[in-house]
Amino acid sequence: MNSKNRYILIKLLSFEFVLLNLILVMFLFLRLPEFSFSDVSFLKKMTLLIFIYNISWLFIILYIRDKEFYFDSDYNYIKSILTSVFFFVGFVVTLVILLKIRYFNRSTFIIPIFIFSYLNFVSHKYLLKYLKKKSSKLYSNTLLIGTALESSKLIGFTKGMARYGYLLLGYLEDSKKQSKNVLNMSIYGNINDFSDVLTNHSIDEVLIALSELEESKIRELIKIADSFGVRVKLIPDNPQLMAKKFRASTIGDFAVYKLRQSPLDNFNTTMVKSLFDFCFALLTILLLSPIYLIISILILIDSKGPVFYRPYRKGESGKTFKCYKFRTMSVCDNPLNGTKSTIINDPRITRIGKFLRKSDLDELPQFFNVLRGEMSVIGPRPHRINLQDDFRKSVNDYMVRSYVKPGITGWAQVNGWRGPTVTPEEKNQRIKHDLWYIENWSFWLDIKIVFLTLFGRHRKNAF
Repeated sequence: MNSKNRYILIKLLSFEFVLLNLILVMFLFLRLPEFSFSDVSFLKKMTLLIFIYNISWLFIILYIRDKEFYFDSDYNYIKSILTSVFFFVGFVVTLVILLKIRYFNRSTFIIPIFIFSYLNFVSHKYLLKYLKKKSSKLYSNTLLIGTALESSKLIGFTKGMARYGYLLLGYLEDSKKQSKNVLNMSIYGNINDFSDVLTNHSIDEVLIALSELEESKIRELIKIADSFGVRVKLIPDNPQLMAKKFRASTIGDFAVYKLRQSPLDNFNTTMVKSLFDFCFALLTILLLSPIYLIISILILIDSKGPVFYRPYRKGESGKTFKCYKFRTMSVCDNPLNGTKSTIINDPRITRIGKFLRKSDLDELPQFFNVLRGEMSVIGPRPHRINLQDDFRKSVNDYMVRSYVKPGITGWAQVNGWRGPTVTPEEKNQRIKHDLWYIENWSFWLDIKIVFLTLFGRHRKNAF
């Protein structure tokens, strides 16, 4: 799942959870007017009931609801709501029975669910319109390559893409003579213009229609897309030829295959990782707040300058953000255009800075980046802008790592590939480990990396 899809889904899900809890609280107050905040026993019971509703709805979101229904209030969305109501009632009743809750009657469990489901269904369409008006991030910009497809199916295909959160900006043809622009798109030309289009337009994903395209040309297009960090999906002439290797989704009348598969492309795994990031970062900041304060004081005593150093880094989808760090040098490189890497026994490193860098404590402020949604706890390390440009030219598939959020620590780091990246082996091994993580992500892999970060022997290259 790309960043734009995730952005709108989180907005909609946040609305749903706020709506659910407002309805529960209002219903309990109206249903039970004798309720008082001084009644501690009853307050505990009500809190438990609200917790049951929230856990049940979270389970439905992760395992029942399909992400496509969030982008279009059509017949399929109606089916999604009805299915959710059925399971919602089932989950709540099951938990009530298991926990042996007997102090509320049946209406307390059932009525709020139907009120919530009805209001959620009615408001969904208007909320989508509001978000589309207020934000340019609602749909992912998509480019279609190759138009040797039936015009009638192609038009239906573009309409169906909206259900999946995509906006087809235009297409490129595999022909020297351009045919009639049946879709009336703004981007229109030959596939040889592909690199220029990606340079001059904001493209999130590319769909390649394989019919009538030579294999060498397809490989070239994929290589160009990878160099820009743009996701690629394939539309085969015969879907059966690819069914064993790739997982297909249907858009309109076409089967679409994702070229690079990652567990993080799924909605439920994305939500699990996002929840883990938020909870882990918040808990770390709260527990280590005294450490933050002590380090800040030591930095101010040790040398003149600010407590934090905020260099610009490249993140998910190539976005630039300010990466928070504790300042470890007396003279810091330019945050935006800095090109000077740290070296062994660097004279710029302060006394407290040497300890912070050796123990990785200088990275602690990046948990604020995690709360801001710019980074993840685990992921490929964010690179300087000039370093990314260098890697992009010298390492194949480098930009694929921008499919996910950068991390405070990662698979490459716990395997010893950290520090200087000068030799071809150092560059290739770091990217190889980053890509392996993206393709093999699991919740338990993140837990393992956290454990190895805390207790592993990977700090020998830190200085």
